[in-house]
Amino acid sequence: MPSRWRSRKNHTDTPADLVVVGLGNPGEKFVGSRHNVGAEVVELLASRHGQPLRKSREASLVAEVRVEGRMVVLAVPQTFMNKSGEAVRALVRRWSIADHLDRLVIAHDELDLPPGRIKVKHGGGLAGHYGLSSIKSHLHTADFARIRIGVGKPPNPQAGADYVLKRPGRSDRDLLDDAVERAAEAALALLDHPVEIVMNRYN
Repeated sequence: MPSRWRSRKNHTDTPADLVVVGLGNPGEKFVGSRHNVGAEVVELLASRHGQPLRKSREASLVAEVRVEGRMVVLAVPQTFMNKSGEAVRALVRRWSIADHLDRLVIAHDELDLPPGRIKVKHGGGLAGHYGLSSIKSHLHTADFARIRIGVGKPPNPQAGADYVLKRPGRSDRDLLDDAVERAAEAALALLDHPVEIVMNRYN
């Protein structure tokens, strides 16, 4: 990561123990859509810890919570999905994890998994996900943990964009609600366990 990021002001002296970023699109029209299940993970964690997500200068809604004395930063970028990297780069700088990207977790929707399935992953391919591509571009690496939340494939492969931007039906919504719960648990499990152990437990 470029050293110029670390030399700027507006950062914490002590790195966060974990930064959990939930991807989605901002605005009421996207609430509940398949594309926003990553954001729902962070919203659930913030609610469980009694901390509201507030606007920050990092182009995100952010909450700091304590989990057994450790600092966990919860963030939902307020950029659109394809510009997620702008917000994530600022979050990485603000909470001083530029040299600790093993503490970064990205929760996001995944077309290649059936609705309700989750998979924890570290590094590797991006499967054409615009949010992940933007993050890799801004961090200059894909070496971070991800929690992939399956939303299933659209009936027509050409309808991918419309499919993820729509709200799912009741049956899929129930599956996604369960997946969001498990994804939130998996995210916090990374505080105590290496990613390989969390993968074995939740994949």
